[in-house]
Amino acid sequence: MKKTVLLFALAISIISCNKTTETKEFKTAYIDTSKLMEESIEAKDIGEKYKDKSKVMGSQLEVEVNRFKSEAANFQKNAQANGQVWAQQKGAELQQREQELSYAQQAMLRQLQDESGVEMDSLVKNYRKVIKDYGKEKGYDYIYGSGDVSPSILYAKDSYDITNDVIKMINDKYKSSDKKEEKPEAKKEEKK
Repeated sequence: MKKTVLLFALAISIISCNKTTETKEFKTAYIDTSKLMEESIEAKDIGEKYKDKSKVMGSQLEVEVNRFKSEAANFQKNAQANGQVWAQQKGAELQQREQELSYAQQAMLRQLQDESGVEMDSLVKNYRKVIKDYGKEKGYDYIYGSGDVSPSILYAKDSYDITNDVIKMINDKYKSSDKKEEKPEAKKEEKK
């Protein structure tokens, strides 16, 4: 019995030693996600859109702030002349208006952040799909992300960096989709 077990163990060890270990080379690359977002035309367009929207909304709020400042300056001039009761009442009104303006400013900022966040989340989701398709097309086993936003690479050779290729592909795709949308508008203008 001992000989059988010993022979069995010896046979398994010989078989396992004779097996060649198969090692597969993985094709890997990485993308600097910060650079992707900085150099993507679509991401820049979204940023500009909300920068412009912020200016418009801010200018509307600025009119109210200037009106408030004017009333506050008049309050200080007239406080002694109109008496303490008037000053207390007007002061309370001004404090309430100041608080309302503060709430309006916070609401505006929150609205802009929410709206731009939704668009940027959608953009990131789209870019993940594009990168996945790119990886399949080019035969990559893994594509990692680096950059400021949740980096998953601490070091990689520069030769594995495919960021510029992906940026070019994304920007070309975005530009071509803009041209497709502009053509029908151009045709409408020509008909007029």
